[in-house]
Formats: sequence, C-alpha cells, structure tokens
Amino acid sequence: MLHTDIPTPTSIRQLAAVREPFCVSIYLPTSPVPTESEPSRIELRNQVAAAARQLTEAGAGRAVVEELEDAIADLIQDRQFWSYLSRSLAIFHYSGHLQTFRVPNVLPSVLEVADRLYIKPLLRAITFPQTAFVLALSQNAARLVEVSPDAGAYVVDVPGLPADAASAVGLPSISGRSPSGRLQGSEGQKVRLAQYSRSVDAAIRPLVTGSGLPLILATAEPLNGIFRGVSAYPLLAAPTIEGNPDERTPEELAAVARPVLDRLYTAQLGELSDLIEARFSEGRGATDLSDIARAATYGAIDTLVVDIDRKIPGYVDEASGAITFDDEDDAHNYGVVDEIARRALLSGARVLAVRADDVPGGGPAAAITRFAV
Repeated sequence: MLHTDIPTPTSIRQLAAVREPFCVSIYLPTSPVPTESEPSRIELRNQVAAAARQLTEAGAGRAVVEELEDAIADLIQDRQFWSYLSRSLAIFHYSGHLQTFRVPNVLPSVLEVADRLYIKPLLRAITFPQTAFVLALSQNAARLVEVSPDAGAYVVDVPGLPADAASAVGLPSISGRSPSGRLQGSEGQKVRLAQYSRSVDAAIRPLVTGSGLPLILATAEPLNGIFRGVSAYPLLAAPTIEGNPDERTPEELAAVARPVLDRLYTAQLGELSDLIEARFSEGRGATDLSDIARAATYGAIDTLVVDIDRKIPGYVDEASGAITFDDEDDAHNYGVVDEIARRALLSGARVLAVRADDVPGGGPAAAITRFAV
C-alpha cells in the first residue's frame, strides 16, 4: 500500500516563495514495502554528507551543517516514518524547518543546495494527480467512488443519491406499464432510465462541481448513452468503463480507471502542444529557454511545461530574466528550468512537469504567454 502526503498547489507555491541562505532539497526513491527501506536510508545518509560538503564550501557555519545533520538523523531514526512510504520521498530543509512529502511518482535521487528550494520534481505529483470520481451506474445501484493515489478508492456518501432506477421513479419496477398506461416496453424503460439518470446527476453535481476532477462513467448500454445525454458536467470523460459495475469493488474500479486517466492526460498534452504551436503566430508561444525565462521574470507566462528530469545549472537575472549558464552544479547556482518554474508559479501560471518526450518542441521547456513578449 502506498502512503502519500502529496503537496497541494498552495503548499508548492509556499515552497517556491522560500528565499533563504543554505536551502537543501533532497529527493530519493523509496519503497512502500517496510522491509525494503534500508537502501533509502543509506542513500539519504550519503545525500546529507554531500549536502554538508556543499554547505561548507558555500560558507555555511558549523551550526548550519549540524542543524541539517541533526534534523535528518532524527528522521532516519523514526522507524514509524520509514514503515509508511510511497515510491519517492522529497525532503526540504531551510532555516530550521524540515518538510517531507511522500509521492507516488518514481523520482531519481537528487540533491540541490542553493538559496531557494528545488521544487520542479515535486510538480509531477500535481500535474497528473491520478485522482478522479468514478460513477458506477446500473439499474440496480448507483455509487460515486473517489479514486486517489493516497487513500486508494472509497465510496462517497452522496445525499439524495437514488438507490436504484425503480426507487428513483417511484415504481416497483421500470419494466412494467406506467400508471397512465401510455409508457411500456423499451420506450417506457428508456424514459424511466432518463429520469433515473437526471436524479443521479442532480445528486452528485454538488459534490463533483468545482472539484476540477474528471468523472469516469462505469456502466453499460443503454445507461451509458442516456446518462451522457442528460449530464452537463464538463469533465465527464469520454471513455467508459464498460460492463456491469455492480460486479466490481471500489478498488477494482480504481484499477480500471487509472489507465483511463492516463489516456486523458495524454490527450490533454496533445491539445496543449497544438495550442502552443497555434500561439506562435500570435507571438505568444515560446520554446526558446531565454525567451521563456524573460517571460517568467515579467510575470507573462500563462501556461508552462517543463522537463521534470533535466537540470541546467546557471542563473536567471532577477530584473531582466537573462540566463547565465554554468558548468558546475553546486551551492553557488541553481537549476535554470526550476527557477523559471518557480517564477511562473509565483505569478499565478499553470505549470506542468512532464517527461522529456512530452515537452512541446523537444526542449527543456515550452510556454504560452499572456501577451506577446
């Protein structure tokens, strides 16, 4: 079982706003299996030793180094903590503060020492959060299941959700003749299923609206087409989990929903790539890193896509956004792409961290700007 504490967009912006001398950011892969935690602890000890050397070389006093070493030593000795992990661990230490996040993404081992925190790898966890609602809908039952990487899957208590189609229309069965005698057979059944679908849609709408989460429908025909015809939820996913959902547990529905989410995210990236290409003709699309850095400095970025893995040591001028590249990756510089992402986040931009093959243009970053820069 994965145990995660994924940062919210607000907490990531708070991390992005930190500007303190001698910030230490550590990422390392972990295992959710408690008996496999020792290699991660050994790796963390190695990372702290390397961080201590970088801090000393950057002029940090012994008290600063000891503060880091003591904080990590306490964490390493916390057996309870190491018994409940996910696939990666992010650790941030600055000015006496120690923050950790357990994330479901597999991240490589990274150490960064600078005057700001290295947050770009953490963005992956909120770019594609693997969270959604699944509506398991049949004539005999309706369930709203929330799927998430940290809590797994569970049935949401929905006030007013009909128990089944018959109770939604106030009849013992939806296959018989209506009280007026006019509706019968397949025609009457479809009308009642439409009434049932509208009742279900009305019940779940207050919960799903405003969540920003996709709604994946698990059902069979004719309910699939009928519910889609009455629902106006804009994030209702096109793919359907087919078959009788009554035969699947929440965990089984979640397992089938995750590949659907992957397809949705792939489609979103494709649409975003097309949009960036279209914005070039308006002077609002950028794939050149220097152009993107200037736009981030001026607060002009609307949407930014960055390569989650690529590190480019250097500096971004505070006023002009001009980039100075560096060959060394040490405490005297920081990742240029990460700094661009940090500035974009703090100006309210949407920032997505993806794998290299998914960055439009094939470079370390791509952007849509709010205006021509």
